[in-house]
Amino acid sequence: MVTLIAASVLAMIVPGSSAAALPKAPEVTAETWLNSVPLSMEELRGRVVLVEFWTFACRNCKNVEPYVMQWHERYADEGLVVLAVHSPEFAFEADVSNVAEYVEASGIEYAVAIDNDFSTWRAYENRAWPTLYLIDREGRIVYRKIGEGDYAVTEARIRELLGASRASD
Repeated sequence: MVTLIAASVLAMIVPGSSAAALPKAPEVTAETWLNSVPLSMEELRGRVVLVEFWTFACRNCKNVEPYVMQWHERYADEGLVVLAVHSPEFAFEADVSNVAEYVEASGIEYAVAIDNDFSTWRAYENRAWPTLYLIDREGRIVYRKIGEGDYAVTEARIRELLGASRASD
């Protein structure tokens, strides 16, 4: 299993990797969604998807949030779908009304899946908050960023996947 995971991670970061070697994005299995009806990876095929694992009281997640919001605003019309998977670290973060209050107060307009049972977290073999995954139009994970930083690199990957040619603001 470790070899498979290592091979998958390597395929995501090595330019020119075979598309067949890239892992297929798991479904988001949340029962509760904010700002959206439930979305499936099959329905999102043909679009570029940014999956963000976060939790609302996490300082690092809050530092990433403005970038994710900006990418949503900047690239939604070009085909980017932002899907935030809220996986709570603390008990108060598992209360959906607390998440909904935070989402509204923060102006988050993209889809938020509530992953209180960590089923999506486990499906992605996620290990930290925040983690960003980029899913290509074929439904494959092509990029993973754990933690803060590398915002220009992440945006460049978004633009590459979208085929965007204009300079960022």
